[in-house]
Amino acid sequence: MAESPTILVIGPRWVGDMVMAQCLFSALKELHPNAAIDVLAPAWAAPLVKRMPELRQQIDFPLKPGALEFTIRRRFGRLLRGRYDMAYVLPGSWKSALIPFFARIPRRFGNLREMRYGLLTDIVPLPDSVKRRTAQAYFGLAQGGHFQPPHLTVDTGNQKELLARFELQPGKFVAMMPGAEFGPAKRWPSESYAGLAREMMAKGFRVALSGSKNDRDVTAEISALAPGVVDLAGKTRLEDAIDLIAAARLAVSNDSGLMHVAAAVGTPVVAVYGSTSPENTPPLAKQRELIWLHLSCSPCHQKTCPLGHLNCLKTLDVARVAAAADRLLEIPAAA
Repeated sequence: MAESPTILVIGPRWVGDMVMAQCLFSALKELHPNAAIDVLAPAWAAPLVKRMPELRQQIDFPLKPGALEFTIRRRFGRLLRGRYDMAYVLPGSWKSALIPFFARIPRRFGNLREMRYGLLTDIVPLPDSVKRRTAQAYFGLAQGGHFQPPHLTVDTGNQKELLARFELQPGKFVAMMPGAEFGPAKRWPSESYAGLAREMMAKGFRVALSGSKNDRDVTAEISALAPGVVDLAGKTRLEDAIDLIAAARLAVSNDSGLMHVAAAVGTPVVAVYGSTSPENTPPLAKQRELIWLHLSCSPCHQKTCPLGHLNCLKTLDVARVAAAADRLLEIPAAA
């Protein structure tokens, strides 16, 4: 193996998974300090990649999610020939391993998943105990090194400009992330977030709602029920969300990508779980509160409630989440 290997990582397509993939990147950098690590990922991932010092660059993934497009993968792989010594395939699909195969990368690591014999040269065992524990599963592909939680860098200049633009003060506001791209079975109801927002504002904190343009309907509902919140959904870029959440005194989130962002910038997190389990994908933060009702039907890992009632989230009262928030707010803020 070269002393300064070039490594290509086939990255995941969700924000939270990309954040957790940093557990692999840091392990690879520990094992190969002089390695140049690139990640093949959708264009939206570029802001995250720039905040991960282990990575050299992001290469835009040429295909839409779910598309096979065998010919395009083969052509793209051939363009990468001779550039990499190793590849790590994070997604479990058969098609995800095609580009490194066609690139003729000598060592291609990944879990077996969809019977990827031949496409991978090094099949890494995936114990049942970590199949849904994404961060640990990614880290396991390195087969060495020490597990390190994700840590995203913060652009303090951009952060200062954003705080001034939205009239927020560092450590004086609570960031709430009420969306979840995966589906409604991960979303605590808008009226519950609104109730929590009113409590936080009554304690003297401002409340900022973070999310993408896809979350605007949800944040608009909360804004109507909790006048005074700052609705930022769709008004900021991903890199802006990183910097703003880093300035918050506390983050309250569903099991979502921004939950993992909050943990990776060191903001205390209250994480609310419904159809998923905190045992699998917890925010890897030192200061956290994990809220889950442990119903017999949960976790179901479905996008929508298969029973039609969504009790795992609708019966989770504001008082319980507010108490968790209060416990974290009692921790002295960092100087």
